[in-house]
Amino acid sequence: MAVNRAHPPLQAANRAEPPVVAGERETLTSWLDFHRATLAMKCDGLDAARLRRREVPPSSLSLLGLVRHMAEVERAWFRRRLAGEDVPFLYSSDRNPDGEFDDVDTADAAEAFRTWDAECEAARKLTAAGSLDDLAKRPDRRGAIVSLRWILVHMIEEYARHNGHADLIRERIDGATGD
Repeated sequence: MAVNRAHPPLQAANRAEPPVVAGERETLTSWLDFHRATLAMKCDGLDAARLRRREVPPSSLSLLGLVRHMAEVERAWFRRRLAGEDVPFLYSSDRNPDGEFDDVDTADAAEAFRTWDAECEAARKLTAAGSLDDLAKRPDRRGAIVSLRWILVHMIEEYARHNGHADLIRERIDGATGD
């Protein structure tokens, strides 16, 4: 597939650069918000059909699937584990563990973005209310009880990895690039 290199780079209109000198909490939360905004930027300007496109076969990854996955991940780490809330999965289940990625053909893109935004906001509130040393109320999949600090670092890593996927998918869709 030929890539249109004449397409302008993606703009980071609502993405704030993390401060270069700040305390630990501000550094971690700023980097997490930077990566959240990066995923939004990778999706910006695309209609639902393009957001659903799976551009790197045989992978089932799509931009919409990544947004849905990150809503699940935000919910799992902050609400389910950190706060101990008994909230259900959003798009996946025990029978369909990759539903957030696989079931996008008829998924409502606007709903996915609203849900992701709501989960990010819930995570911000939980993060602001606690100490970085606070321990999760529920263990992770390995049985470990992790700190809020660990969750923030993990979320930065999770977004950074998936933003790399989003870079490739977006470039395949319309040639748009940007950091």
